[in-house]
Amino acid sequence: MNEKHFDRIKNNRGFIAALDQSGGSTPKALAAYGVTEDAYDSEEEMFNLVHEMRTRIITSPAFNSDQIIGSILFEQTMDREIEGKYTGDYLSEKGIVPFLKVDKGLADQENGVQLMKDIHDLDDTLRRANERHIFGTKMRSVIHEPNEEGIKAVVDQQFKVAKQIIEADLVPIIEPEVDINSTDKEKSEQLLKDEILKHLEDLSNSQHVMLKLTIPTNANQYKELIDHPNVVRVVALSGGYPLDEANQKLKENDGLIASFSRALVSDLSVEQSDEVFNQQLQLAVDAIYDASVNKN
Repeated sequence: MNEKHFDRIKNNRGFIAALDQSGGSTPKALAAYGVTEDAYDSEEEMFNLVHEMRTRIITSPAFNSDQIIGSILFEQTMDREIEGKYTGDYLSEKGIVPFLKVDKGLADQENGVQLMKDIHDLDDTLRRANERHIFGTKMRSVIHEPNEEGIKAVVDQQFKVAKQIIEADLVPIIEPEVDINSTDKEKSEQLLKDEILKHLEDLSNSQHVMLKLTIPTNANQYKELIDHPNVVRVVALSGGYPLDEANQKLKENDGLIASFSRALVSDLSVEQSDEVFNQQLQLAVDAIYDASVNKN
């Protein structure tokens, strides 16, 4: 483990930028950026275009280490280069800690939740992540209803995979997202917190995880998780909230920082000049940073 990166993620002020849309969500991400599906004829061309988009974001002066402490990458982004360097190395030289999305998407809903699909090549992915100087990983499940059996299954699966990632000397970001339109979001969050605490108590002193959670209905619901000695950092996903609303909710939670994706890049367009593009990105970075470090 890179101790310098560990210290930066644990102790520095700022937020984590999520640039990890994968195969299924890439067309939507490109469309939001102004690149429609008729602009490419193959998956290869699509991924070339999304890498151009991510390169433009990462190389922007607005994407700076004074406000952004880490960034989550898609596997293809990790394996591609920016200005002659692998993306993780480029970020590290910029002072931003690289993470990698490792899940393969979601299984069908059962018992009110969606587990992760089997990550059949995880050992190989973790090996390559180490070769690319990646610090940690991220993996997502989704909770739709306050179903005790389903939520237990989500957390059991997440921590089982997390321990495999820890064995590879990487820090896992565990992301059991609670749908903001959940039938009873507040109850789902309480059940989730209880299950996570049970698993945290089973970790040894040397085993560390991060948590990426939906901003809770009740402010400071996750303070016990934030303060837990085995938790490096708790970060929040925007969950579909507009940027202003996500930032306001985030400000109500002490110690919780952002790891936004759509909310970070929602005002960016392929048609913008570099000057306008950088200005729009800086506005979003400033707002998310402020919500992450200045609490109500």
